[in-house]
Amino acid sequence: MAKDALQAGKHVICEKPLATSVQDGRELVALAAQQGVRNCVCHNLRFYPMVQQMRALREAGDLGEILVVQGTYFQDWLLYETDWNWRVDASAGGPSRSMADIGSHWFDLAEHVTGLRVSSLCADLQTFHRARKRPKHSVETFANKLLGPEDYIETAVDTEDFGAVIFHMGARTRGSVTASQVSAGRKNRFNIEIYGTRSSVAWNQERPDELWVGHRNTGNEILIKDPSLLKPQARSYADLPGGHSEGYDDTFKQLFRRFYASIGTGDAPEYPQFDDGLRQLTILNAVLQSHGARAWVDVPTPSK
Repeated sequence: MAKDALQAGKHVICEKPLATSVQDGRELVALAAQQGVRNCVCHNLRFYPMVQQMRALREAGDLGEILVVQGTYFQDWLLYETDWNWRVDASAGGPSRSMADIGSHWFDLAEHVTGLRVSSLCADLQTFHRARKRPKHSVETFANKLLGPEDYIETAVDTEDFGAVIFHMGARTRGSVTASQVSAGRKNRFNIEIYGTRSSVAWNQERPDELWVGHRNTGNEILIKDPSLLKPQARSYADLPGGHSEGYDDTFKQLFRRFYASIGTGDAPEYPQFDDGLRQLTILNAVLQSHGARAWVDVPTPSK
């Protein structure tokens, strides 16, 4: 659908992952450039105000040199063998599930906030449910709890429920991330921690208005979202005053606003583009290669 829209000369926002293979992603990037249209991949998690505050703190030098980047993305909606979603099916969602669906969000945010690029990695993936009970009829995402035994067909599964990756970001920075869709009680816990030589930051998507800032020689801080107290670069990502929460739906608003504005003004994009979607496909491809070979794999550096 994205390819057809590009060929028709339309500006396109595409959900992530951009495609199910690096080759298809490259084709979309090249076609968008050839058509001269605006293109965006929906890594909406960048658009939380406190995520932009983390990035602004790093750009201002408040964190110092980044030493360690670590985190998790844990959910529980596919914990049981009776849980099913189209993403489980490799023919529909591609060869990876948890790392493609939620791991791609984490890696995009880690690179966006730190300004660094994953240069090599070592990955381990696990499919806990080698067979799942697929509903006989269509169901909405997260709605499987309402089905009964008579509604299922036993179906083989080869996409992963869990992934763990340790990685390098250049010569010195080190990191690790785990992504799971079978962690009971974790509904959508995206957590990222960035440790620098001057200070550190940690953010949890389930408490999006809070940012932990850690120090060695003074007390740690919990910053609460307030546009008047954010760094100037982060301020425009918060529309509501302090004490008024901005959440998941607001991230889409902020992304769409910038995308539509760039069409009218011709200004430089302030949102992830197809190149960024291709970047995540490249990392994901390295994850699959590493797991298959049980070895470290280098991640190609983006051209731009």
